[in-house]
Amino acid sequence: MAADIFGALGDPTRRNLYRTLATSGPVTATTLASNMDITRQAVAKHLGVLAEAGMATSERVGRETRFEAKLDPLSEVSQWIREIEGQWDDRLGALAASLAPKDAPQ
Repeated sequence: MAADIFGALGDPTRRNLYRTLATSGPVTATTLASNMDITRQAVAKHLGVLAEAGMATSERVGRETRFEAKLDPLSEVSQWIREIEGQWDDRLGALAASLAPKDAPQ
């Protein structure tokens, strides 16, 4: 799932769409396209990628389909990043300790 999320966020247009969805609440592809320099069809395609990654949902309301951001998938990615960060902190700490002069006070 993290790979899908990173893939979806790898495109700047999708990041922008996701940011808009996260801050605006339910919105149609037509409304999103009116604020961007791409077509409604392109917006719909990007929204499909976000939905496949579990980052957006859609709901049919009358003749419209409204899209909304799902923020839960970001917590999985955030946790993964914290784990990697912790591993690097440990490695860099071990490197610093091995490079410290042996007679230096601790």
